[in-house]
Amino acid sequence: MSLPLSDRQFEFWRLRRDGLANIHIAEQFHISRQAVSKALLTMEGKVEKTLLEMAHANRIEVEIYNAEKGVLFGRSVPFNAGATIFVSAKHGVQVWYEHEGDCGSCPRYRECIELIWDFADELHISLTKTDDPTRLADELFAKLREMV
Repeated sequence: MSLPLSDRQFEFWRLRRDGLANIHIAEQFHISRQAVSKALLTMEGKVEKTLLEMAHANRIEVEIYNAEKGVLFGRSVPFNAGATIFVSAKHGVQVWYEHEGDCGSCPRYRECIELIWDFADELHISLTKTDDPTRLADELFAKLREMV
């Protein structure tokens, strides 16, 4: 299941994840607080369903998830590794597996760095500067786990 990233409900969800109160979202869109609350409940249900479906499809045993933050932590059965599923406004739904790799020689190095930095920015989480996507991800998801 994909999330409607350009949908108004998703925008409300993203703004609330950024820390904006329902009343301020309502004022910004010139609608009632009740309309915002209803939209957020609907979107949160879609986020939860998506996280759980992605976990099931990727054979990830769920440890904990938070639909408000758009994150699920679990363990990949086939890879026997920690796994994080997250919702990024810029990159959509992503699955990240804990791993040790040779990131410097990987053709996806730039993609991974960008993904981790973008998601950290979306959540307003500051990270230690490093050029290793694996270390960045470990730091990001450890901080995010503390928030969940």
